[in-house]
Amino acid sequence: MNRRDVYSLRRRLLLWLLLSTAVIGSLALTDTYREAIGTANIVSDRVLVGSALAIAERVVVAEDGSLEVDIPYVALEMLTSAAQDRVFYRVDGPPGNFITGYQQLPLLAEVQGQAATYADAVFRGEPIRVATLMRSASTGINSVPFSVTVAETTIARRQLASAILLRSALRLLAMICGAALIVWIAVTMSLRPLKRLGEAIAERSPDDLHPIEQTVPTEVQGLVDTVNSFMLRLQSALSAMRNFTGNASHQLRTPLAIIRTQLALSARATTLEEAQAAALKGDSAVAHAERIMAQLLLMAKIDAAASDAVPMLAVLDVIGLARDITADHIPAAAAAGMDLGFDGEGTVEIRAEPLLMGELLHNLIGNAIAYAGSEAEVTVRVRQGDLVRLEVEDNGPGLDPQQLLLVRQRFARAADADAPGAGLGLPIVEEIAGLFGAELQLSAGRDGRGFLAVVIFPPAHPPTSAGANSTW
Repeated sequence: MNRRDVYSLRRRLLLWLLLSTAVIGSLALTDTYREAIGTANIVSDRVLVGSALAIAERVVVAEDGSLEVDIPYVALEMLTSAAQDRVFYRVDGPPGNFITGYQQLPLLAEVQGQAATYADAVFRGEPIRVATLMRSASTGINSVPFSVTVAETTIARRQLASAILLRSALRLLAMICGAALIVWIAVTMSLRPLKRLGEAIAERSPDDLHPIEQTVPTEVQGLVDTVNSFMLRLQSALSAMRNFTGNASHQLRTPLAIIRTQLALSARATTLEEAQAAALKGDSAVAHAERIMAQLLLMAKIDAAASDAVPMLAVLDVIGLARDITADHIPAAAAAGMDLGFDGEGTVEIRAEPLLMGELLHNLIGNAIAYAGSEAEVTVRVRQGDLVRLEVEDNGPGLDPQQLLLVRQRFARAADADAPGAGLGLPIVEEIAGLFGAELQLSAGRDGRGFLAVVIFPPAHPPTSAGANSTW
């Protein structure tokens, strides 16, 4: 694996946390700044209005009908702050009649009603906040309208908004750092089961393929189950390989020894007849070794198929397959002096793997030809009832009950068997049958004579309950 493909889960989680909180925090700070500006304006605007009202209350009508105002400096002191904001004001009578204050102070264009009107402006090169009130002074006969405008620079407002923003940013930073610390600790604690799992696997010997029983979080249990399943398959494959190599070394030792012996005899032969006899015996040993190797490879294939969770089965016509394979063995049966026949009609379907099913039939028929003896009759039958019965029966010498149990074992042969073989024929049949959900039954033939091998299969299409109860 490329070193760059390895990454830290802890760092990746922290990176995602920091990036997401940074984006959310930026949006939150932007909204907080807007709210801080609004809050600072609300607080300061109220002070501006209070000052304007204090000035408006001191506006009176003189004897000549003009307006006079005695500015209460207390009203202006309300606007003083630690930020050293500058305060401006002006009082205007009827339109175009300036009374007092800063005449260059901008007036608001539209002021209606008794409510204060606010605006941002620039005065003497500085940003200011302006508040204007419309009031009227009474002469007893009529009233004279006037306006009071109060403004101040925005230093304090900006400082208040900045302070609110800074405190919010500090709180957000503390929250991000706290969350990062919590995530770091939580991830470290959560990854401990994985560390223990890794240590448990590292401490195992290479031959220990038992399932892992370490307690892990639910999110990791699927990985553990997959590893356990893989180790079971690996153990099955290793066991099959060990069985194959062990069986091959054991079963091939004798044929190879015979071959070497016959080669040595042929090399020391003094006549052509002696050399030919040794060569024939060596050739027979080679053929025997080939048969053993073929059966061992078939056993390995069966073991691999048995470890497959879903065997690949197909619908087969067992009558057609059995008839063809029986026909293939007629020459060998005739050469052995036997009468080989087939009994079955129509179509009978089962679910099986075609190649393995062929091997099953080859072994059953070949076993009968090998052991039934000369002048024996061998019959292959297929019958269907609730279940499908594949029978291979001969009228040869047969086996006693103890031998019937013995021949089911690998490499086990009847004590009086003189035909060449490795003792794998019937075990192969039984293991193949097990793959298809079938059962191998061994017994004596009719009238207690001979040998009968029956493989019972479930039908490919089980009858429905209505069909099972029908009357024909």
